[in-house]
Amino acid sequence: MISEGRKMSKEYGEIKVPKEIIQKIKEHIKDTEFKSVDEYVIFVLEEVISDEEEPEEVFSEEDEKKVKERLKALGYLS
Repeated sequence: MISEGRKMSKEYGEIKVPKEIIQKIKEHIKDTEFKSVDEYVIFVLEEVISDEEEPEEVFSEEDEKKVKERLKALGYLS
């Protein structure tokens, strides 16, 4: 178990990114809390991967019917 205050060390690999994209990222993260392009890229990649891992919520037929009825009653559907 790791005590509080100690961080696990991570191993890092390398990814090649076109310099023009790196420059765009630098401009994009100005005046944000991201301290580096690497930090931002890791954040974005983790977000994309976590979105793919989460199951998509799907309405049941009954729920979909209720939503449509409510939208119809509110005048959004005819």
